[in-house]
Amino acid sequence: MIELKVGSQLVRVDRGELIGYEVEGHEYIHQKGSPGWRQSDTEMFPIIGPTDEAGFKVATPRGEAAQDQHGLLRELPYTLESQDEHQLIFSKSYDAGAWVRNSKFPLKSTAEWLRWPYEFRFTKQFRLLREGLEIKLTVEGEADMPFMLGYHPAFKLYTHSPVVLAGDKEIPLKAIMDAGSRALEIPNCQTLTLQDAEHITIKTQGFGHFMCWTEVENMVCLEPIMFYPYAVSQENLAEGMVALGEEKREFYIRLLPRILQSSPDAPR
Repeated sequence: MIELKVGSQLVRVDRGELIGYEVEGHEYIHQKGSPGWRQSDTEMFPIIGPTDEAGFKVATPRGEAAQDQHGLLRELPYTLESQDEHQLIFSKSYDAGAWVRNSKFPLKSTAEWLRWPYEFRFTKQFRLLREGLEIKLTVEGEADMPFMLGYHPAFKLYTHSPVVLAGDKEIPLKAIMDAGSRALEIPNCQTLTLQDAEHITIKTQGFGHFMCWTEVENMVCLEPIMFYPYAVSQENLAEGMVALGEEKREFYIRLLPRILQSSPDAPR
């Protein structure tokens, strides 16, 4: 486990997973072992959404790929590439066609092995700024590789009536819970604010949409996504993919606590 500190901010990262973000002693991240979810953050790549109804297959120009829910990236370990006082960089690399064992098998999935017909490199950078925490995700690989990407952080809740703000729309926790496993879609949105005991804004770049999920009252996942997977059937999930192109693609998530924005020391 690695810690980053700037002023009253403390970030804790375990093998590439954000397991803690405290500001002035207030923890914003869902703690592993608490009810709701066994993780605190992860990435959804190269697909978002379930694939069980499609036989764990996703169509690509190079044939069918074996994928479980949210893709195979989460099954690959991160390597720490660099570290300094305010920044951590982790990476994962994948060789085209390599078989990866599915950790959900056999208890939660019948697909034992997963594979993707394209090679790629995925980088996750944590950078602690005066105004908050920036997470940059970078995708590099073959130009014709189709993909979609989502980031899946979980936030700890303290009050009985937290609200998510999307523009002028207020979304109560009950609406997110009522959406169930499909998650609540918030289309054409790059910024959300979670109003709880302490407020935090999630500002994104490169994704375009959000979906929100929880099944408990002590946490909520506010997930920037490129594509809402339930807009199509599982057999047609490839419709939501885009080609990587010749250049690498960069995606940003900034966690901006209100405590820091109201501080006299915060940047103007």
